[in-house]
Amino acid sequence: MKSKDIGFKLIAIDSCGARRGEFQTAHGIVHTPAFMPVGTAGFVRSITPRDVAETNSEVVLANTYHLSIGERLATVKRLGGLHRFMGWNKTILTDSGGFQVFSLPGKEISDDGVSFSYEEGGERIFFSPERSMEIQRDLGADIVMAFDECVEHTASREYIRQSVERTTEWAKRCRKVELKEYQFMFGIVQGGIFPELRQKSAAGITSIPFDGYAIGGVSVGEGFELMKKVVEITAPLLPEHKPKYLMGVGLPEDLLAAVKGGMDMFDCVIPTRYARQGTLFTRMGKIRILDKTYRKDKFPLDTKCQCYTCKTYPRMVLRYLLFSRDPLAETLLTIHNLTFYQDLMKDIRNAIKQNRYDDFCEEWLEVYKKKSKKNQAIE
Repeated sequence: MKSKDIGFKLIAIDSCGARRGEFQTAHGIVHTPAFMPVGTAGFVRSITPRDVAETNSEVVLANTYHLSIGERLATVKRLGGLHRFMGWNKTILTDSGGFQVFSLPGKEISDDGVSFSYEEGGERIFFSPERSMEIQRDLGADIVMAFDECVEHTASREYIRQSVERTTEWAKRCRKVELKEYQFMFGIVQGGIFPELRQKSAAGITSIPFDGYAIGGVSVGEGFELMKKVVEITAPLLPEHKPKYLMGVGLPEDLLAAVKGGMDMFDCVIPTRYARQGTLFTRMGKIRILDKTYRKDKFPLDTKCQCYTCKTYPRMVLRYLLFSRDPLAETLLTIHNLTFYQDLMKDIRNAIKQNRYDDFCEEWLEVYKKKSKKNQAIE
């Protein structure tokens, strides 16, 4: 299968290496750097697609493994694809399911693929690279990911070397599968925390004509410094004229560092999961809304935020709703956290355009970290 033209345009490159760009799918333009909310099983938890759109998100992520369980795939196909199923008319990216499959107990890996038991029902299933592509083709996402082996960062160098070779061979097989005319495919670079294996994987994956390239195998417990090191080593090895996607990242400080490293796309469950647990991101640091500090607080979560939550509810009411276990609380808090992330990405893009990304990061983090520590001390 030949590479298609995703139309990636570099609009600006900051002197530190951060990139601002855009590309277009059949469902709209995506401005980069871009953060993708995670809708694992075909929905972003606690909020409606309208809510997600109002946060200015342009692309969401769904997961091949979870959407292949039981009757889900048949239901999506019956409706004509994920866009109708999710009620989302913008861009959708599907993860190959590799991360989820390889985290399951009792899996059996061979060069042919992976045998595992579904979490629901325990049915024994075999995932091959071809099967992952077929499922993603049927789901109808705009961007699909090649099937890769995601290993723990503590795995031995020898095992990771073998997994790099396996991932490259699987990527070649994935690329041969015909997709729908409008679908793009990204390849994934692995290699753990070993520079030479990252280089080996990048050489193998970039030799295959994918429409974009991703760095996988981070956010698996390796920590911020090692994540940053992997990006610094790997990002320069990826083609400049294609989108660069760092999978599974992360916290605001992670995003800022990865953008400086030259990455364009990100996804993570952190903003939505943290919201449901009562941890909120603000320009003045993280806060835990359940703390008694906020029981009489009449201010919005973030005085500079224009989301529905901040324009409508003070902190004391949000605290009350979450204590009451009212589902409305999770909805409101998720709206805010996703808006915060999209506002951050917009500010990042503007800073790159102005060629002041380093200064922006320093100023932003100085306030954010200082206030986060202060909030924690008060709480």
